[in-house]
Amino acid sequence: MKDASRRVRAEGMTGAAVSDVMRDAGLTHGGFYKHFGSKDDLLLESLCDGFAEIADTLARAVEQAPPSEAWKIIVKTYLRPEMCDHPESGCPLPVLAPDLARAHPGMKASIIAELVKYKNRMVPFMPGRRSADKERAFFAIFSTMIGAIALARILPVAVQAMVLANARDFLLRSF
Repeated sequence: MKDASRRVRAEGMTGAAVSDVMRDAGLTHGGFYKHFGSKDDLLLESLCDGFAEIADTLARAVEQAPPSEAWKIIVKTYLRPEMCDHPESGCPLPVLAPDLARAHPGMKASIIAELVKYKNRMVPFMPGRRSADKERAFFAIFSTMIGAIALARILPVAVQAMVLANARDFLLRSF
């Protein structure tokens, strides 16, 4: 499933052909329908895998950090050129957010559930004393990082580096 997830993140929900994603997942056409009820089910599972992969990457990055520094390590890990150059191994949100926003209501509920899991995994690392402060910080920090990666991906490399550095510096000074 990891290969299928990476293809969806690299090519988008509408760009990834089901046949290619099925092949990446090691499934035949018949095997696909035994495992998934629809393309939406496959996309959702790919999305779940993408969120788990980026959350694992960020959690591993902070393993040795003092609790007060964890969020800073997350910012530095997330806002790297590799996240722009290799969307297949990065956070699904900078690549897929517009597609996810247009998902039908049934799928959107599942997407929101995955977003909540992602948020809940990251909130403990955020700055703040109370849970509500940490949650507010999560939304401010992650919204900025997601937007910076989405914007930087369309820019020339020199400008991309500037966007990432400015977002990183802004966040590290703001909390």
